[in-house]
Amino acid sequence: MSAKDFRFLDIPRQVPRTVPVAVRVLGYGEISGDFASNEAAQQSGRCIDCGNPYCEHACPVHNYIPNWLKLVQDGRLFEAATLMHETNPLPEICGRVCPQDRLCEGACTLEQGDFGAVTIGSVERWVTDEAFRQGWRPDLSRVKETGARVAIVGAGPAGLACADRLRRAGIAAHVFDRQHEIGGLLTFGIPPFKLDKTVVRTRRAVLEGMGVRFHLGVDIGVDVTFDDLLADYDAVFVGTGAYTYVDGQLEGRELGGVHDALPFLIANTERLLRDAPPAPAYDLAGKHVVVLGGGDTGMDCNRTAIRLGAASVTCVYRRDEPNMPGSRREVGYSRDEGVRFLFQRQPVALIGDSGRVKAVRVVETQLVDEGDGRLRPRNVEGSETDLRADVVIQAFGFQPSPPDWCEPFGIDRDRSGRIVTGAEGRLPHQTSHPQVFAGGDNVRGADLVVRAVYDGREAAGSIVRLLAGKTAGRLATA
Repeated sequence: MSAKDFRFLDIPRQVPRTVPVAVRVLGYGEISGDFASNEAAQQSGRCIDCGNPYCEHACPVHNYIPNWLKLVQDGRLFEAATLMHETNPLPEICGRVCPQDRLCEGACTLEQGDFGAVTIGSVERWVTDEAFRQGWRPDLSRVKETGARVAIVGAGPAGLACADRLRRAGIAAHVFDRQHEIGGLLTFGIPPFKLDKTVVRTRRAVLEGMGVRFHLGVDIGVDVTFDDLLADYDAVFVGTGAYTYVDGQLEGRELGGVHDALPFLIANTERLLRDAPPAPAYDLAGKHVVVLGGGDTGMDCNRTAIRLGAASVTCVYRRDEPNMPGSRREVGYSRDEGVRFLFQRQPVALIGDSGRVKAVRVVETQLVDEGDGRLRPRNVEGSETDLRADVVIQAFGFQPSPPDWCEPFGIDRDRSGRIVTGAEGRLPHQTSHPQVFAGGDNVRGADLVVRAVYDGREAAGSIVRLLAGKTAGRLATA
């Protein structure tokens, strides 16, 4: 190995500076800064190109991480951006919202050796942002149009990834969404301090430049029938996500001041998207807020409540901190911003007074190994306590929201409502209706953005295979 392979010994891991806590909690801007060009190159140079890239294997879309780190190190920005897009249609978004500590960076060889992982996520974000600023766009100059048309229902990460790949294959992509902006939960569910909405709008402009057509404010099944989609398009991709909240069945959940996470986050984002934001949809100023749930959605609620002026925010989770599903980075940000965590507590009831919540009753838990490798919480008898709460936000997770038209068109779902794809004799991501494909949270259940991106990418590949024979015949007779 040459001396340059040991740069990690002299160059410590560095992440872009974040906005100071006292400043960032006053607004909704992204809290992470950007690398300068030399910083991105320097951090990329820490990669030892270990030969068996665990980072690449741990990435759900299997990014060519060591390869584009080397391009960044060499100052070949546009080539790095092009290579990123070969595997990931939304790198600037995944660079912001992926839990890299549990994926690529967690698997980095340097992380295993206690030298600190290469800052893969921050470099990924910087490359795409900077390439866009300098005018880079996907090159479709050699793409030959096939004449095929595909409808995509849902403009979330799965739908956007599918549209990108279809256009690269010369297939017209028409994306329908009932919202007035693209992005799905990228826009309406993830707060701007994690993902500024100008980032999503830039991606929209890039996709439109590739020829993707968006039909927004259109509710399939209401404004346009699904039958019409099947008649007008050669195939349909369904990426409708998971918007149905998990009901914890807590006594007192009907009390005033008890809210579900997604409506809470969406309402706050909606007002911020307006040019002149009105008063907050949820008045948390001076109130004691309890957030129930330890996933990333719970962290989003924690940090939004802080920005809405809550007097205190307590996050309750039934397991311990190492077993939290949320990103360690987001847990750290929540803690930095003043959130108190209460671990190994199970909420059992919401206590009210005059129709409004006043407390959350919790019981202590012990974690028990039942032999399957997953520690499960068991309530400790006689350990109940009440936590003061003027507002409670339930963040127990989400289930798929399959459209009503699935059943009449023979699109199979499992017991939990997830769309079934890839059955024997079918292409990957193909549903029981041969013309219809699906991916993302409506197939997996609530999951990571990057896995939805993977599904959209792979579904597009299956659609291309399905249409290959049809388009070949169409072009031959044209």
